[in-house]
Amino acid sequence: MAEPFGRSGNAARCRARRRGPGPDRQGAPAGSAQPAGRLFAAAAPFALAATAAYAAFGLVSMLGDWRLSGNPDFLVPLSFVMIGCDLVTLAGAVLALGGRFAAGARCAFAGTLAQEFALLVVPLAAGVLPPTAAAPYLLAPVAVAALPLACPPDLRPPGRSLGAAARIALLLWTGLAVAALTLADTGSHLAYVLWRLGVPMAAALLLAGRPALARLRTPGRFALAGAPFVAMGYCAGAVDRDTVVPALAVVAAAGVALRLWRLRGGTSTG
Repeated sequence: MAEPFGRSGNAARCRARRRGPGPDRQGAPAGSAQPAGRLFAAAAPFALAATAAYAAFGLVSMLGDWRLSGNPDFLVPLSFVMIGCDLVTLAGAVLALGGRFAAGARCAFAGTLAQEFALLVVPLAAGVLPPTAAAPYLLAPVAVAALPLACPPDLRPPGRSLGAAARIALLLWTGLAVAALTLADTGSHLAYVLWRLGVPMAAALLLAGRPALARLRTPGRFALAGAPFVAMGYCAGAVDRDTVVPALAVVAAAGVALRLWRLRGGTSTG
């Protein structure tokens, strides 16, 4: 019984020191043990959904206005750059929600950054300085698209287990859905809010699925998950300066209500 504390026990401890600390002493991977890491992980799929919805909004708006104008020269060279960036962003966000999180999130961020960079460079090239009021419209999409990149690798959303053929089908379905929304667009205010922004948001949330909703266990996570939709709604014009603060307040209040409801449910079941 005393042998583990003798020479054999000392030798075992020396070997352990040479090998370094075991898995139980290494602690959690970097980022996942921090509250901020778990916060970004919970909000990541919703930021991707908001990014996908805003890219789809841009595509439907651009192509819908072109169709409704009846002018074949309605689109300018910058319009084709915008369409290309929106396609890259939308494809990346859909792939990230479909299971290829790392590659899809980087693709969505690259498309968003390229688009906002083009919107900044074009007026500067013409000698026009963008007004300061344009800053939120340029920075908000980039910040939302960058949020999933802050998710710790070991806490990335699992997404849907889709094979290569299923992912290709998902991308094709996304393109067909954008085309259908473009054809159904009428240019009215209802179509502006519903078809161009509302339907893409609902579809993106459906793609994120219930596992993403299950991670929203605290008011902070709920608020950070809802903020990207408010930001993209502001950039799309569905939310203005008079309603953006109340919208954020509603999101925060909903997070607190959800937390209280879950605590009450846990108490009643316990």
